[in-house]
Amino acid sequence: MKEERYFLILDQYDRNIILNALSQLRNQQLAEERLTDPVDDLILKVSKAPTKRIRGKPYEK
Repeated sequence: MKEERYFLILDQYDRNIILNALSQLRNQQLAEERLTDPVDDLILKVSKAPTKRIRGKPYEK
């Protein structure tokens, strides 16, 4: 069975909010002496996600 994939349309501001939240979660888990591997993987995925220009009208919230 194929793994489901999700695509998000984010601007730079939204992307930075997600990275900051993940970083805070990682720091909290370090303080609680819990494993941070899943959060580390997600931080890498978000920070290295490819960008793509979208033609047409920009997405409105």
